[in-house]
Amino acid sequence: MSSHHVLFGFHAVGVRLKTAPASIVEIYYEPTRRDARMRQFLDRVKEAGVRLIEADGMRLSKLCGGHGHQGVAARVGALEQVHSLDELLEDLEASQLALPSEKRFAPLILVLDGITDPHNLGACLRVADGAGVHAVVAPKDHAAGINATVAKVASGAAQTVPYFMVTNLARTLVELKERNIWIIGTSDVAAQTLYQADLRGPVALVLGAEGDGMRQLTTKTCDQLVRIPMRGAVESLNVSVASGVCLYEALRQRGGV
Repeated sequence: MSSHHVLFGFHAVGVRLKTAPASIVEIYYEPTRRDARMRQFLDRVKEAGVRLIEADGMRLSKLCGGHGHQGVAARVGALEQVHSLDELLEDLEASQLALPSEKRFAPLILVLDGITDPHNLGACLRVADGAGVHAVVAPKDHAAGINATVAKVASGAAQTVPYFMVTNLARTLVELKERNIWIIGTSDVAAQTLYQADLRGPVALVLGAEGDGMRQLTTKTCDQLVRIPMRGAVESLNVSVASGVCLYEALRQRGGV
């Protein structure tokens, strides 16, 4: 079985071209598209020395499994990645010890409980990348995995943000606690608001699916529950929007904005 997979869209392919051009086997493009964006993209591909193949819209749609390819797709190899959340956290701790105290930063993790929509996952990964999240964690069951749609929506973040799908989410949260990471869950009925929480230390922010929220066991495992204040008629935000609100509040408290 081939280890290659397909990325499509200017953002997803462009990020791989920028960060790991050697992993790209070939890039397909629609020759009838001759606008400035395509010309600039093709110049970058030629500069990187990646093989270019002309492909009409029908071939691209078949390759990508849909029509949202923007005239660009790539067949790529897998990137070398950290294999587990434990390994990532150990590497992070080791790297922090090598820095002077004023330059050290606390781990920031996003936990998604029951997010099954690949568009939502892609948007969450994009927000996580922007906020400098160290990892995104989700359960293996009842959750979306990384696929071409996720990669397209994430605009390259699916390649830059470590995404770990774990067998037992509650147990993983307990293991994070053992590493002195504070678990903060979001709930519409929480007494405290997000803005009353201290997000400056090692934190894992847990968000559930829109409507259902976090599962009961996940909720019980959290150290603290907070809510995002809602002033209008709607009762909740889309999970990717809520992720952005929470993560950028953490970034603000840490002096990043």
